[in-house]
Amino acid sequence: MGPEDGKMPGTSTPVPISTKLQRIANMARQAPDMVIRTLAHHIDADFLREAYGRTRKDGAAGIDGQTAADYAGNLEGNLSSLLGRFKSGRYRAPAVRRVHIPKGDGRTRPIGIPTFEDKVLQRAVVMVLEAVYEQDFLDCSYGFRPGRSAHDAVDALWRNLMAVGGGWVIDLDIQSFFDTLDREQLRGLLDLRVRDGVLRRTIGKWLRAGVMEAGVVSQPDAGTPQGGVISPLLANVYLHHVLDAWFERVVKPRLRGRAFLVRYADDAVIVCAREDDARRVMAVLPKRFGKYGLTLHPEKTRLICFSSPGAGRGAKVPTFDFLGFTHYWGQSRRGNWVVKKRTAAKRLRRSLKAINQWCRDHRHLGLAAQARQLGQKLRGHYEYYGVTTNSEGITRFYREVVARWRHWLSRRSQRGWVTWERMRRILAHHQLPRPRVAHRAYPLAANP
Repeated sequence: MGPEDGKMPGTSTPVPISTKLQRIANMARQAPDMVIRTLAHHIDADFLREAYGRTRKDGAAGIDGQTAADYAGNLEGNLSSLLGRFKSGRYRAPAVRRVHIPKGDGRTRPIGIPTFEDKVLQRAVVMVLEAVYEQDFLDCSYGFRPGRSAHDAVDALWRNLMAVGGGWVIDLDIQSFFDTLDREQLRGLLDLRVRDGVLRRTIGKWLRAGVMEAGVVSQPDAGTPQGGVISPLLANVYLHHVLDAWFERVVKPRLRGRAFLVRYADDAVIVCAREDDARRVMAVLPKRFGKYGLTLHPEKTRLICFSSPGAGRGAKVPTFDFLGFTHYWGQSRRGNWVVKKRTAAKRLRRSLKAINQWCRDHRHLGLAAQARQLGQKLRGHYEYYGVTTNSEGITRFYREVVARWRHWLSRRSQRGWVTWERMRRILAHHQLPRPRVAHRAYPLAANP
């Protein structure tokens, strides 16, 4: 694994961070069943500096109020102090600041915001653990992994759905996964691969750090706070064992037909070509998740017949949502049945609600400033939802944004209602980006 002082043998040149990570990855890949007991020595001053560089600087401050700019004011001193406390075991994980963000159904989702220094150390630990676990994770997992995205998961789902002609879809919904994750089970799963004492004690401190809300610190006995840098990796380790590896190595060999799994963090779908296989899997899932302290939502977890509409079978097939898209069967330009996707209704409503609120709160700004910021929001929407079969969805979003902007411009002065003729003149002078398909994952005329 190389010398612990971070130098190349026979030289005084520090080992590049990428080389360190590659050595860890090579060791993990060559010994997939080995329990690794020494990893923390790779985290040195250069490693922390790299972790700092990879940490977002525009995030909200934690309970100490320290921003990235504040931390950068004495960067070398802060990193040196952090490294010393981490190595000696004196590092104390501060409580995370909890905020609530609105969900599409009127409820809120709790998010934990660590301190900036905590984010840096979490990023360093994630870099080391990621080098190990990326050799173990399976291709069916896409969430929060390097080089993988939500669009990769959606595209993989499309390719496999087309290959099996749709099949039977198990739409999984884990109730409050990040809040109910069993920490003892997590520790046992981590023991299977990583037992470095320094890293494991630090992870334990993060799990026990507590949550501060309205000035009061609470100590949940389960879960890992959403928003923490390390939380997605711990979630992937957990669900790799609970679902991914179990499905690929235990379930699939016992099925009679083709089947596949696509998972993005705690969102997952299982597709079986045969109905009997799907019902068998559906029957054992609650027990499997219950073994690890997790619960499937009894109403949102459902089995759907999503077979391709054939000649004489009619075109009415149930739809399902995954990663913000509604997946449905439709005909291509050549008349072939293909799986298409459009913006999920809940996501569209949530996005428009946010736009409406923004226009209301910022109607006092000048037209140029409003147009510039609305343009950024539109481009972000197109970048995610602008897929081949969703041109109608992003066009509708554009029109609704214009309508809401017009509404709140009309309410900001005594000049009266902004007519559509006047709105067209505003748009001619302060243009908003038009709908754009950013992801052409497959041709509409594809022959399945």
